[in-house]
Amino acid sequence: MTTSLKPPPGLTVRSATLDDAAAVCELLNEVDLLEIGRADTELSDVRADLKHPEVDLERDSWLLFDGDLLVGYALLWDESGGERIDVDHYVLPGRTDGSLHLLDLLESRAAERAAANGATRAVVHLHLNTEPTTDPRHLRARGWRTVRRYNVMDRQIASGVDRLPESPPGVVLRSCLAEEDRRRAHALLQESFTEHFDHQPRTYEQWLDDIDAEHVDWSLIWVAHLEGVGDAAVLRTHNNRASMGWIGNLGVLAEARGRGLGSHLLRHAFGHYAALGRDRIGLGVDTDNSSGALGLYERHGMTLDYTVDTWELIRPAA
Repeated sequence: MTTSLKPPPGLTVRSATLDDAAAVCELLNEVDLLEIGRADTELSDVRADLKHPEVDLERDSWLLFDGDLLVGYALLWDESGGERIDVDHYVLPGRTDGSLHLLDLLESRAAERAAANGATRAVVHLHLNTEPTTDPRHLRARGWRTVRRYNVMDRQIASGVDRLPESPPGVVLRSCLAEEDRRRAHALLQESFTEHFDHQPRTYEQWLDDIDAEHVDWSLIWVAHLEGVGDAAVLRTHNNRASMGWIGNLGVLAEARGRGLGSHLLRHAFGHYAALGRDRIGLGVDTDNSSGALGLYERHGMTLDYTVDTWELIRPAA
């Protein structure tokens, strides 16, 4: 493969700044409309990505322009400190040359980041809708392959129908308004997701950056205490999506599984968000999750909204 760092004729590329967040959000919502039929990207999420401390905007972000029109966006970040590098890549249809050019840039930069970490190769991961605006044939031609599939699932909820459930015997939920409970939530997430595909260990401070803690509503994150076990499960949700309430994480420690904690936390989310006036709630789940999460969500009435593939590219570190 020949890599060109020069934009195709008629197109220009520059790094993003925080001031570009609104334009990027508008572009991503154009892609959303094409891929899932609705605008589903929030400006707060774009801003959080652009200001993340593990992103060097000067070198890890790219905006693709056709004249004055923003037609593409790519971003790279490094959570592993090793060979694993994550990227985003969004380009409007009909800009094949521009799409390939952004891939050139982010693949080259991923190799540099991996080398700076002391790794001998870059293992690059990209999440795309299963019917993306990016042509999958071009990805495969460059050596990318799909390695995982995720379902985005949702469920209708209604006040008076979905009520807060009574806690099972020995189970007490508490929200994470106190700092010590926020640290417990982080620790529970780290432990309960250790064996999950693509999990990257994160310190408490890194996790705060990941979730944009400055704007988190901590009353929407709960820790479940199980008598005889201790703090055994965590539910992280957020209410900043226009289309639905969102469950970001639901984790149960291995030794506490099979006791109905996952079901209780799920129904708690349904009831809480129905009481807030929401009519829909969603989440994402790894279809190969060995903990049985997909079956749990299906048993509680959640159905497929759309699917996302994880694409992987392995190349030598630069």
